[in-house]
Amino acid sequence: MKRPEVLAPAGSMETLRAALRSGADAVYVGGKRFSARSSASNFTDEELAEAAALCHLYGAKLDLAVNTVISDDEADSFCEYIKYAASVGVDAFIVQDWGCAELIRRCVPDAVLHASTQMSVHTAAGARLLAGLGYSRVVPSRELDRDTIKKICAENIETEIFVHGALCMSVSGQCYMSAMMGSRSANRGCCGQACRLPFSAVGSKEKCALSLKDLSLLPRADELKELGIDSLKIEGRMKRPEYVASAVNELSQALDGNKPDMQLLRGIFSRSGFTDGYFTGKRTDMFGVREKDDVTAAQTLIPQIHQLYRFERQVHKVDLHAVMRTGEPLIITAVCGNISVTAKGDIPSPAMNRPTDLAMLEKQLSKFGDTVFSPGNITAEIDDGLFVPAGKLNELRRELADQLSELIIAHNTPAYTVTEYSPELAPVSCMKAPDRLPLRAFCRTKEQAEAAAKYTEYVIVPDKMIDQELLDRVPAEKIVASPPRFVTDEDKLTARLKKLSELGISRLLCHTPDHISLGKELGFRLHGSFTLNVYNSFSAEYLRGIGFEDCIVSIESTVSQINALRTELPLGAVVYGRLPLMLTRNCPIKNEIGCERCTGQLIDRTGRKLPIACSKEYVEILNSDVLCMTDRLGEFSNITFGAVLLDKEDSQQTTAALSGEKPSGNITRGLYYRGI
Repeated sequence: MKRPEVLAPAGSMETLRAALRSGADAVYVGGKRFSARSSASNFTDEELAEAAALCHLYGAKLDLAVNTVISDDEADSFCEYIKYAASVGVDAFIVQDWGCAELIRRCVPDAVLHASTQMSVHTAAGARLLAGLGYSRVVPSRELDRDTIKKICAENIETEIFVHGALCMSVSGQCYMSAMMGSRSANRGCCGQACRLPFSAVGSKEKCALSLKDLSLLPRADELKELGIDSLKIEGRMKRPEYVASAVNELSQALDGNKPDMQLLRGIFSRSGFTDGYFTGKRTDMFGVREKDDVTAAQTLIPQIHQLYRFERQVHKVDLHAVMRTGEPLIITAVCGNISVTAKGDIPSPAMNRPTDLAMLEKQLSKFGDTVFSPGNITAEIDDGLFVPAGKLNELRRELADQLSELIIAHNTPAYTVTEYSPELAPVSCMKAPDRLPLRAFCRTKEQAEAAAKYTEYVIVPDKMIDQELLDRVPAEKIVASPPRFVTDEDKLTARLKKLSELGISRLLCHTPDHISLGKELGFRLHGSFTLNVYNSFSAEYLRGIGFEDCIVSIESTVSQINALRTELPLGAVVYGRLPLMLTRNCPIKNEIGCERCTGQLIDRTGRKLPIACSKEYVEILNSDVLCMTDRLGEFSNITFGAVLLDKEDSQQTTAALSGEKPSGNITRGLYYRGI
């Protein structure tokens, strides 16, 4: 049974050293740009080079998170950064954005790509797609159970899962709450953690209904090994060195068969203790907040944690052989694995008192001190009556250590092909908006679909809603099937999509890589949802290249950004409806008051009411205000259709929305003007 990689977070050089000294096999970091944790200290370009060298000295890997979506005008600087990162030898790039991944490939064709958890992969099908697209590793959604993880591990791609640290309430990559409420986009690395603020189903000012406990699967280390997971990831690029050091140490202990000290970990940082998350499929006792006792415990424990990373960890054993001959310079050879180096000293002098013997050599040459080296076998060929001062032996030992360090770093640093590629876009928009913008409606009921079909080119309906009764009301060629935004059973969904194909449904709305994979395998015509977070021209072009017919752009884009996109892929934009703020596998209302007392909404600390759209397997938390751009469709010059999101079982609302009327009540323009 293979031992998984221990992958640690680092938001600073101090934390990176703590991770390596505590036993991390790999570390993931972010730079000053393009990282999903912009609030962390993060690494300057110079520090990134230093971090790569230090990791490689330890024999560890350095993964660079460039896991934000980028805009077109950032493409040049993004490519420059990728080329620099490749030149200093980062081992892999963690990406979310389809366009970023393509830019990396063009800048560094042999770069190693890891698909971020923000790509929202829920199934083995999604992992298969990414493997086929050239990704080396997938980090699936944190909301998966052990059986699904096992299936993903069986695919021809490395699998990395989070095993310790904070849990987002929302599925990663599908949270727009911070962006909508404060223009701080999680997909741009600026999450304001609005979910940790008070929310309640009944208006309680004290209830934090969207705050989950921290995850810890360390007690299940044996199960994780049995699943065949390649990398076990600790969350926390914004955490202190002590947090990272203790988590790395306890995870390493657990993988070695020892019981992790969960009380220690809880004392260092937790929110009302830990949860095993979604791993068991139970989804119980998952909510918690940071309490006063949690903070107090950390203050007393932090000093003792320093001992875990006070000194360098000795990871390389060195064999030494000295040759001391009369009239010849002293030569010492050091061998570390397959690497051998030699240092030459002065000619030994005749011994005036005690000659230098093997015992003296062992004493001085074994003093590697606070380095990554430890002495192995020390042998010598020594003529009688010769003397070398201890200081000279120490100098030679340090020289050998420096030579070994340099060669070990070089041996472990990947060499890439870096091209001269510079991003290029078409000089003008490739698409021309029609005189009258066609609409497509997301419908939640058959009645909505029937009413919407009179006004739209397509109606987008849940796959489970499509049956002969609906087809009697709406022609099959006018229907786009929308699979669940979170896929909990790949086999059932596959069977369902095959049935829809038999009924004459040919179009599939793709929310995630899972849907893309199944859609391609089953021969559907592919349409992209806004949940794919297409924010730049490169992403749009990439999706066109893998078979998409069109795509709805990110709801975090501004009108001017959308109008500036340069792509041959037909684009759409959401122009009406309650935008989803979160997609979550936990129902906050159920947790707070139970399903039987469901209020259908959450209330935040300002009194805003957020409707909840509930299904059996997941929940969508919707915005309090209705987005309305139907009176400003003329401002979009670069889209070929508008998307309308219907959230109520109300045909009058359907008619009003699709005929261009303004809704009653509060409306919002979303992020179309204020941006993120």
